[in-house]
Amino acid sequence: MQIKVLLFAALAERANNRELFIDLPESSTVAELLEQIGNAHPELSSLLPSCFVSLNQEYASKEQVIQSGDEVAILPPVSGGEDERFLVTEQPLLADPLIKLVSNPHAGAVLTFVGTVREFTKGQRTVSLSYEAYVPMAIDKMKQIADEIEEKWPGARVAMHHRIGSLDIEEIAVIIAVATPHRNESFEAGRYAIERLKQIVPIWKKERWEDGGEWKGHQQGPWNPLADASDSE
Repeated sequence: MQIKVLLFAALAERANNRELFIDLPESSTVAELLEQIGNAHPELSSLLPSCFVSLNQEYASKEQVIQSGDEVAILPPVSGGEDERFLVTEQPLLADPLIKLVSNPHAGAVLTFVGTVREFTKGQRTVSLSYEAYVPMAIDKMKQIADEIEEKWPGARVAMHHRIGSLDIEEIAVIIAVATPHRNESFEAGRYAIERLKQIVPIWKKERWEDGGEWKGHQQGPWNPLADASDSE
C-alpha cells in the first residue's frame, strides 16, 4: 500500500517537501513507517526519533498499525527550543545529516569525528557494550560545548549526536561535526569537542568483557564535570 505522509516545520524544510509517498506492506506499524522513511530519506533520520506521529488526527504509538487510506502526519517537537544539532538517541547514527547541519557558506572545512565500538580494550575482548544518559542534561551540555567552541573559534558551527542503548562491535557511538572557516581551526575545535564531551556530558557506558568482568562509568573513567574547559585544550 502507498501512504501519504504529511510533514511540518523542520521536517518539511529538510525534505524540501510537505508530503512524502511511502510504499509499505499491509499491516505495517508506525515504527516500521519511520524506519522506512529514515532509509528512504536520510536527511530526516536525525529528526525522526524526537518526532510524534498522528493517524487520522490522533497521536499514535509506535506499535499502532497503519491502514490504507489513513491520514498520516509526522510532527516535530513543538517546544520551539529544540536544536537538531544536538541529539541523544537509540537509533543508528549517520554522518551525512550532521555535515548538512553545520555546513554554511562561510565554512572552508568540515571535520567529522566518528567514535565506534572497538572489540579490544587494553588486551581484553569486549562482548557487549551499552550506553545510558541523563538525556536533557546531556543535550544542554552539548550546547554548552558548542557555545565554548564558537567563542574560541569565531565562525565555528558544531553538531553532536550520541547513541545510547546496546551497541555491537564497530557500530557508531558518537558523531561530532565541526565547520570552521579554515582547516586548522576545524582540527583544533574537533579535538576540543570530543575531549570536552567526555569531560562534562552525563553519558555512561557499561562494558562486559570476555573474562566475565565488567566496567561501568563515565567515558573517561573518573568523571569531573566541574573541570575547567582549559583542561580539554
